[in-house]
Amino acid sequence: MPGWSPPWRGGWHLVERHGPPPALVAAGPVTGGRVARLGHPTSPAVVVGSAQPCGDFDAARCRELGFELVRRHSGGGAVLVVPGAQVWLDLHVPAGDELWRADLIASSAWVGELWRDALRATGNGEGLAVHAGRLVVTPWSGRICFAGLGPGEVARGRRKVTGLAQRRDRSGAWFFTMALVLPEQHRLATLLATGEDAELEAQLRAETGAAGCSATALEEALAAGLGGDWSAGEDVPAEPHPAERDH
Repeated sequence: MPGWSPPWRGGWHLVERHGPPPALVAAGPVTGGRVARLGHPTSPAVVVGSAQPCGDFDAARCRELGFELVRRHSGGGAVLVVPGAQVWLDLHVPAGDELWRADLIASSAWVGELWRDALRATGNGEGLAVHAGRLVVTPWSGRICFAGLGPGEVARGRRKVTGLAQRRDRSGAWFFTMALVLPEQHRLATLLATGEDAELEAQLRAETGAAGCSATALEEALAAGLGGDWSAGEDVPAEPHPAERDH
């Protein structure tokens, strides 16, 4: 519709952050308006979810292959961080914002729509859909993010392209999201504490997709969709959440 602007466009403080993966997933209380933080990890890692034991993965094997094993404080399964292989975007919406929803399933729909529209803007939107239902559970979805499909995540057919985790406090909601530029998540199947799982690796290869464009093009499309430009060299917030100081 001519002249129509999506509700997520405008009002954001857009910042970039460069650093190791633990810094990427840490986020603390925010005062003020909307915050969008583009993350550029500088080292590879296996990042497990808040309720997931690190023992799901072989720590020695991870170190041998150069992957740090770290924990985030939002839910979901593990993701593999490889610099340049994903576009990472953290979004904070204050409680009471137009984008705020009490319903956990409905609350992330706009995030998926933002990603879908950004991918379309790069010319790679064919077949994309935002999952609007409950988590699609598989035998591995509790341990590996891209083995399941959650609300607000984007897929091209059966191939999942974006991942999403959410954490809330009284200040609002953080959405931790990323899109695959290169399909690397199948490598998690080779880092399991139980040993390599060829069937899982084949499943992840078959059910994970990729953006189909460069990371730079997608980052530019996200900034345009949010209605601003990235500010390099900034960090919001400067201090971690108290629960994350030891991680």
